[in-house]
Amino acid sequence: VQLQASGGGLVQAGGSLRLSCAASGRTLSRYDMGWFRQAPGKEREFVGVISGSSGRIYYADSVKGRFTISRDKSKNTVDLQMNNLKPEDTAVYYCAADPHVILSGLASPTLYDYWGQGTQVTVSS
Repeated sequence: VQLQASGGGLVQAGGSLRLSCAASGRTLSRYDMGWFRQAPGKEREFVGVISGSSGRIYYADSVKGRFTISRDKSKNTVDLQMNNLKPEDTAVYYCAADPHVILSGLASPTLYDYWGQGTQVTVSS
């Protein structure tokens, strides 16, 4: 599976961006698809995930109510809509995929086999 994340950019606080993760080589619909981010000097952190088996979506507390993950089966993409962005959301955002991640490990980046290259999101104050 090859993943390509896109849609990053520079936005003012309170603005919105939509990231997209496109896949080649596999259909994503049954994969657990996660979004992670990494700010300079910090560890990669969980943003959210959509389960391939149940369709359930889980979010980090820091983005709950502001970010939305959706799956577009026709395009074989998973999108991350980010609203009301804050300067602390500034990071490189990565999408990740795995055929199955145990429920308790959905927020753990080490359990995902496939990663996109990352897209920079910068939120100015």
